Amino acid sequence: MLRASIVACLIVAFAGSVGCKTDILGKGRRAPEGPVAQIDNPPGIQLADIHDSAAREVDLVESVLTHRGMYRRYLKELRDYYDAHGYITKRDWAAFELGDVDQIKAFRYLLDAEVPRASLRPTESIAAADRLYARGLQLMQQAGHDIPVLYHERSMREALQVFVSLIEQYPTSDKIDDAAFYCGEIHKDYLKKQEPLAVRWYERAFTWDPSTPHPARFRAAVTYDYKLQNRKRALELYHAVLQRETADESNLAFATRRIGELTADPTSPPRAEPGASDR
Repeated sequence: MLRASIVACLIVAFAGSVGCKTDILGKGRRAPEGPVAQIDNPPGIQLADIHDSAAREVDLVESVLTHRGMYRRYLKELRDYYDAHGYITKRDWAAFELGDVDQIKAFRYLLDAEVPRASLRPTESIAAADRLYARGLQLMQQAGHDIPVLYHERSMREALQVFVSLIEQYPTSDKIDDAAFYCGEIHKDYLKKQEPLAVRWYERAFTWDPSTPHPARFRAAVTYDYKLQNRKRALELYHAVLQRETADESNLAFATRRIGELTADPTSPPRAEPGASDR
């Protein structure tokens, strides 16, 4: 069987120009560095069990990715077969099913494989990428962005795919940080239980362009703080907001308050979520 790193590079959306995180896919295959005695194991769990579990996860993810790709490929071939032989009704069935498959959010499960590599840089203006970015924003608005009563999940997922496609196809575009920010917004605000993906997209936005005009650090900090209860990382990002995202006074005020609270008590839960003007 192909190793997970090879399969992932062949079939996940970020293959090719945006790279593939083969190091994380290979984790669990290698012995840990450093003295084993320094690793604290939960009661009843041996170090070997942890390694076996990690390797088992990689194998399962590998199988899912492989069979997911095969399922879509054969479904497409079935549609084309029915079309070529004049079976119109069955062709439409297969086309309908294929359309649903394309709308499903296909997770890669190993989180570092969910986003392109951190080394991308927005270095040039590309007209085709600009058009994709405009299309993504248009779809977000049509899907009810900031207007809950108009929310349409399929259109929002389509917007997400447009932003991802922009990054895949044009990894040097000056719009990749913008697209990453809105990927984070969609994962955080519109898709259930996807905050771990949201913060990775926010982090890519300001990693790719440290001067990105979007409040990516602030959104990531609040998400780590409120949703993921990782207040150490939240505190780091609140400090970064004060240094790099000074345009929004309400965000600065909130970050300053949370820095004071978390410095006094690192376990301090947030008192109130930022208002609409801060988000």
